[in-house]
Amino acid sequence: MADPETEARRLREQIAILRREAEDNSGILKRAQTRELCLLQSESLVALFDQIVDGLRESHGLEAVSLVLVDPQHEVRHLAHSEKFSSESRPEVLFVDTLAGMAPQFATLYKPWLGPYIGADHQLLFPGRQGLTSIAILPLRRQRQLLGALNFGSSDDRRFTRHHGTDFLDHLANVTAVCLENAINRARLVRSGLTDVLTGLSNRRYLQSRLAEELARAQRGENELTCVLVDVDHFKAVNDNHGHLAGDRVLREIAERIEMEVRASDVVARYGGEEFALLLPDTRPEEAIGLSERIRKSVAASPICFGPDQEVEVTVSVGVASVRPVSGVTDLKSLGEKLIAEADVQLYRAKADGRDLVRYANS
Repeated sequence: MADPETEARRLREQIAILRREAEDNSGILKRAQTRELCLLQSESLVALFDQIVDGLRESHGLEAVSLVLVDPQHEVRHLAHSEKFSSESRPEVLFVDTLAGMAPQFATLYKPWLGPYIGADHQLLFPGRQGLTSIAILPLRRQRQLLGALNFGSSDDRRFTRHHGTDFLDHLANVTAVCLENAINRARLVRSGLTDVLTGLSNRRYLQSRLAEELARAQRGENELTCVLVDVDHFKAVNDNHGHLAGDRVLREIAERIEMEVRASDVVARYGGEEFALLLPDTRPEEAIGLSERIRKSVAASPICFGPDQEVEVTVSVGVASVRPVSGVTDLKSLGEKLIAEADVQLYRAKADGRDLVRYANS
């Protein structure tokens, strides 16, 4: 049996170890609470992305953090773009139509998965990152719906293993999911002021804000930006002969037919009255003319029904203009105004030439 002095020393050492562990745990808890508070206080969707990616990486000492969001209707990415989000500058935030193919674990992912990083399986979760040896994949769920996944990557192969508890990670995933849901709902409310109630398309205000962004993006990439204006031919006659409810139905149907032809990256807006506007990033004039012809033919292809045995044949006239912003141009607002004005000139040229036509400056 150890003498009393040796036993007392051993107990003091154990108490010191426990005190240090308690202090360390207290520090970890405080940092976690501070980080959660930053997530909860994020004022926008893009600010939340920053707190998730940069904040969690720094506070937890990780080499990589990524956020994968399930967005089959492209709604969340459009909400983010309306807040000037850039996929190029924030590659850690990934929007996907489905999680299938992103990583094998997603097939049965209901709680955090911890284990070794396998390049063939996990490289899509951490684009461009090297040297990872262990990872944690945290499913983000709200109301029984999978919003996506929060992913941690470490160069320490012992950082995340199947032997570690996941209570803390579960809690963090729940907080993150709540914050995402709240931020998305707030963004929806903001965008509701940027949406046309009748057609569900973006409105003129939203188009103007996106125009400056797309011109800046085109300037950085030395690409072309094309504007397309679509106007319903003889729309006043539709209202006069069939009533405004029929006119509303015509506008909604034309909006749907336009949306069927465009890409997810294109901006489609109701510009005013019976006029629609499209912004086509990185689109050459000949491609825009082809798209415009498809829209024109889609509208003219079949009558629009607005009641039992009631229908009306409608056509549209289309004006197209393109611009390639050169380096050094700073007045993008004026450049955007000129782009829309040129598309408007071509639209009225199509009207003057007989309607149901597409016109471009060089056509």
